[in-house]
Amino acid sequence: MDINYTPEEESFRSEVRNFIRESLKEETRRKVEAGLRLEKSDYVDWQKALFRRGWFAPSWPKEHGGAALTPVQQWILEDETARGHAPRTIPFGVNMVGPVIIAFGSDAQKKRFLPRILSSDDWWCQGFSEPGAGSDLASLKARAVLDGDHFIVNGQKTWTTLAQYADMIFCLVRTDPAAKKQEGISFLLIDMKSPGITVRPIYTMDGEAEINEVFFDDVRVPAGNLVGQINKGWDYAKFLLGHERTGIAGVGTSKQLLRRLKQIAGAERIDGRPLIEEARFRDKLAAIEIELMALEVTNLRFLTAERNGKSPGVEASLLKIKGTEIQQAITELALEAIGPYALPFERNALQDGWNGEPIGPDYAAPIAAHYFNWRKVSIFGGSNEIQKNIIAKMMLGL
Repeated sequence: MDINYTPEEESFRSEVRNFIRESLKEETRRKVEAGLRLEKSDYVDWQKALFRRGWFAPSWPKEHGGAALTPVQQWILEDETARGHAPRTIPFGVNMVGPVIIAFGSDAQKKRFLPRILSSDDWWCQGFSEPGAGSDLASLKARAVLDGDHFIVNGQKTWTTLAQYADMIFCLVRTDPAAKKQEGISFLLIDMKSPGITVRPIYTMDGEAEINEVFFDDVRVPAGNLVGQINKGWDYAKFLLGHERTGIAGVGTSKQLLRRLKQIAGAERIDGRPLIEEARFRDKLAAIEIELMALEVTNLRFLTAERNGKSPGVEASLLKIKGTEIQQAITELALEAIGPYALPFERNALQDGWNGEPIGPDYAAPIAAHYFNWRKVSIFGGSNEIQKNIIAKMMLGL
């Protein structure tokens, strides 16, 4: 494939850079660059800026308010927003449930939910995993029983990212307990303000409460919030997971992390020389960069196939595995680069404006936290071990 950008694509890149320069708040840019904790408002403000420019949903069809950008334009937008230290787009609405509603939802659901996803007036979270149904998602037990024109939902979801902010949750629920595991599951859209919903934080190794448990106790959900057909939710979930796993690859984010790592390695000293001049460290850095370059080209190929009408399939598993391995390798090497400064991890140092006693250089403060947090990327969206099983079955016929 031709990996050179056309003059039109380079012009689009300049347009994106100018937009970021003019629209991204300096305070937010500084926090992202320094690896500090972001608030909900930081994400929403940036997403609304993208919405006003028409770029918040780059892959959505224009008839639903999307930008319908080409695969290369989507790639450039992702690459430049990461390079410009913009917050990542929260994927649950625009990249996950949005495409499901477009593909399988009713006209009423499209009219009601899609505009509020685009404007970021609704913050979505994902209700898939349960205490006994993570990698084996088909074992989920949360129940929904049809009662007149409502479903009554009972059960629990876990590892629900940013549920504390959410207005809506899309859930897989069991509607036919007598059916086989992958059957009898439905896809519901649930208002998080409904009576009977409780959100409880789970504190992770980095001290953050990014993920949660969500409990449903006799929650009434309008039957009109059922996406597609009853008991067909597993098909819609597979469609959604293909989009999720492609996004988890996060090449733009990894490229920015790698640039930051090179800056750190240039500042750190070993035997009086910059760490980046040490041969063994430089070899590790080069190996990661080569892997990342290969992943970038592979991701572009898959984006092109998707643009031509091919939905993400087993290829999404390939991107998910390699993308998360690279992300973890970068955080591991960053931890190695700052050496002993990683040991006294001070959680409060991630808060903007913290003026406590410094422990090492400013850039060292978030490194350990990011290392801890990114241990999870090889697990969520379907663990990498499960993805290897999918590849073995679908591509190798094993």
